[in-house]
Amino acid sequence: MKLTHLGSTSKNGGCPEAYETDRGTFVVQGTRVTDPEALAILRNRGLPDHETAVEIPKELVEFFREARG
Repeated sequence: MKLTHLGSTSKNGGCPEAYETDRGTFVVQGTRVTDPEALAILRNRGLPDHETAVEIPKELVEFFREARG
């Protein structure tokens, strides 16, 4: 999978980061959701055990909009 860096709202090169892939998808680097209540809701909505959820700031979404043109 080829990753193209779209942008970050981080000042130090860390999380969060947004990437576009050569598969027509996006990859997000963010803070892992560990809150038990939030995870229970996600599991009830179908999040399987082999997947996780990450939290990103709203400001990161602009990089996806720019990539989609």
